[in-house]
Amino acid sequence: MTHKSGFVNILGNPNVGKSTIMNALVGENLSIITSKAQTTRHRIMGIVNGEDFQIVYSDTPGILDPNYKLHESMMKFVRRAITDADILIYVTDVHEESLKNQDYIDKIRRLDVPLLLLINKIDLGTQDKLEQLVARWKEILPSAIIIPLSAKEKFNLDTVFGKIMDLLPESPPYYPKDSLTDKSERFFASEIIREKVFLNYQKEVPYSTEIEIEEFTESEKILRIRAIIHVARDTQKGIIIGSRGSALKRTGTAARLDMEEFFGKKVFLELYVKVNKDWRSKDYQLKRFGYK
Repeated sequence: MTHKSGFVNILGNPNVGKSTIMNALVGENLSIITSKAQTTRHRIMGIVNGEDFQIVYSDTPGILDPNYKLHESMMKFVRRAITDADILIYVTDVHEESLKNQDYIDKIRRLDVPLLLLINKIDLGTQDKLEQLVARWKEILPSAIIIPLSAKEKFNLDTVFGKIMDLLPESPPYYPKDSLTDKSERFFASEIIREKVFLNYQKEVPYSTEIEIEEFTESEKILRIRAIIHVARDTQKGIIIGSRGSALKRTGTAARLDMEEFFGKKVFLELYVKVNKDWRSKDYQLKRFGYK
C-alpha cells in the first residue's frame, strides 16, 4: 500500500477565515479565532493521520505590512510557509474587493506546487458576486483550483479535503502517527489566554499583549498553570486588571474553562500582569516569546 504525506500550508489576508478552515480540516481547535485581525501570530501545524496518509496543515498569520519587529517575524512565518509547501491554500472571502499584497500574489503565482484558492464566507454573499469573484481570481491565478466554501457552515470542506488527498504526494509520514501538532501544551495554554484577551478587551490593548507561561505542572487530576500577561504600557495594565481585578478575573475564568475542555482535566490558573515596554520592537523579547 502506498503512503501519502505532505505539508498543506494556508495563507491569506487577516480575517478571511484561515484559522476556522484549519480547525475544521484538523477537527480540533488548534488556532484561536476572533473577529479581530492579526489574531494568529505563529505558524501552527495541525496533523491529520489516516492508515495510508498524513496531512500536515499549517495555519499562518494574516499577510500585512509590518509596523513592528513582531510583524516582521510574523511575515517570516508566512514566507517560510510559501517555500516549503507541497500544496498551498490561499484563502480569500466574498468581502475582499481589491487585490492586496501583490508581492505575495506574485510569489504564489511563480510556485510550482498545486494551489487551491478558497473563496470563504459564501453564505454572506450573492451568487452573482461569487461568479464575479471566481472569474476575477481565474485571471489573477490561472493555475489555481478555485473552491467556494463556508467554513463556518462547514459547506464544501469535504471537497477541499478530497482535492488535497488527490494532490498529496507519495511519501512516508513526517511525524509519528499519533501526533496532532508540533506545538507544546504550554503553547496552547498561552494561546487560550491570548484568545480571551482578544475577546475581552478593545482597541489596541489585545495587540499589545503577549502571554508567558511561568509554571506548567501536571498531576493525575489537576493542571497548575501560572501565566503572565505582558503589556506594552502602564495604562494597559490597569485596563487588563480592571476595577478591583474584575476584568482579569473574567479573563482567567474564561481561559480556565476552555483549558479544562482542551486538556481534559481540572485546571488551577493564576494570572498576573506585567509591563514590558515596547516588547514588540525588541529582538531579545521576540526571541524569548518564540518569534525568532
